[in-house]
Amino acid sequence: MKKKRQDLILQLISEFDVDTHQELLELLEKNDIHTTQATISRDIRQLGLTKVSYGVNKHRYVAPNTVKSEENSSYKHVLASCLVSMEYSENIIVIKTNAGMAMAVGATIDALSIDGIMGCIAGDDTIFLAIRHKEEAPNIISRIKSAYPE
Repeated sequence: MKKKRQDLILQLISEFDVDTHQELLELLEKNDIHTTQATISRDIRQLGLTKVSYGVNKHRYVAPNTVKSEENSSYKHVLASCLVSMEYSENIIVIKTNAGMAMAVGATIDALSIDGIMGCIAGDDTIFLAIRHKEEAPNIISRIKSAYPE
């Protein structure tokens, strides 16, 4: 049953823009798979599904093998439309975003895998990047800026 449900989840997210557990639950029920949101959460984790942005303020689940191809355009879109400013002091870069978008921008920056970034903490509209060496901050800001057209 688990394999059948997880295979159907992969099929559904490839056919539909599924943004929430509830949407996925409803699609599964239409296909005669009755389960709980807790089970769907486990399935999402086990399948390694992630959310990508598309359009304006829209997100959807994708399977790990489709993430890389979708990430490049999604990264550019998220950074170009949500990033407001970047400043640094010592080994901390403070990034301001549009309200509610810090986590999406933070995930995008994490996915860029820029050398020198030790970690990223995102709130609602502010991100703190911990930088390994303070001298790297200007270069890291340049790398982030180069990931999207201004």
